[in-house]
Amino acid sequence: MKKYVRGLAIVGVVTLAVAACGSKPAEDAAAGGANKDFKACMVSDSGGFDDKSFNQTSYAGLQAAVKAKGLQEVKAESKSDNDYPTNMTAMVQAKCNVIIAVGFKLEDATDKAAAANPDIKFAIVDSAPAKPITNVKPLGFNTAQSSFQAGYLAAAMSTTGKVGTYGGIKIPPVTIFMDGFAEGVRYYNTQKSKNVQVLGWDDAKQSGLFTGDFEDKAKGQNTAQNLITQGADIIFPVAGPSGLGGLQAAKASNGKVNAIWVDTDGCESAAEYCSVLISSVKKGMDVAVQDAVTSVVDNKFDNSQFIGTLDNGGTGLAPFHDFDSKVPAELKTELDQIKADIISGKITIASKAQPKAS
Repeated sequence: MKKYVRGLAIVGVVTLAVAACGSKPAEDAAAGGANKDFKACMVSDSGGFDDKSFNQTSYAGLQAAVKAKGLQEVKAESKSDNDYPTNMTAMVQAKCNVIIAVGFKLEDATDKAAAANPDIKFAIVDSAPAKPITNVKPLGFNTAQSSFQAGYLAAAMSTTGKVGTYGGIKIPPVTIFMDGFAEGVRYYNTQKSKNVQVLGWDDAKQSGLFTGDFEDKAKGQNTAQNLITQGADIIFPVAGPSGLGGLQAAKASNGKVNAIWVDTDGCESAAEYCSVLISSVKKGMDVAVQDAVTSVVDNKFDNSQFIGTLDNGGTGLAPFHDFDSKVPAELKTELDQIKADIISGKITIASKAQPKAS
């Protein structure tokens, strides 16, 4: 994960990152200056670019494309859901060549902007539209697959026989993690004749615990503490910055509770919590965003649905870091076999939140 760098504020939440007048950015020289007028733009969801999760990871992909291709960068950070239309309009008015929307909640604003501006290319993270839009590329991730591994890992590492999960908002990009996690725990129970319980989510009923937003860290900590009080010793928060509260609750337990992070390798994006992170469920949003931007620069854009999977490396478990010596070798082998069996189709995942190719 590249370090987040806040840009220069202009007109409220809109930020612009370009070279000062009279000087060329180093990346322009590397790209021969051919792309110096190309604007690669991004609108965050309400979690913001420093959420240590999916906005931050997506932004790293934009930064990588800007550096590699010598582009101008423009970004708008949303403070609330009400900002999406305004920020999308700001990107259009900035004459962006490509606009990346981060998150399912920006679908409506993205669709409207794309329809009104057919000459601008768009991509949106965590989207699976009912029908393709000519100038919009959806970037989806089947995190049910890697969350299945995480559920198995959590069940195997639990000493209380109870693990917990909670979400920010009940939307498919959130519940897909929770579904896979619950299915992975259930698979562990079947394979090992155990009865590890999942607290916070019933995938059959599609009901469970949600903080109601992705921003409130205190809510996340209180929700996690509720699960811990019920006996969960491994927490799987799927709530962006709100989920950081879950990591705080785990850290405050003084070794009794650990966690698994989502979207990015938590030991890189939230290093202060690495001591309680067994692993993380990663989404390759940075690579997908960089590829989407690059495709527009290279005139190779297409609107087909991208789906990151275990097979193509678009999702997967992060390294165990501080827990590497604590995760038994046999368990590591089992997780590798589960990955192979999901890829081959031997293990099928039921979650209806899984993205489907358009």
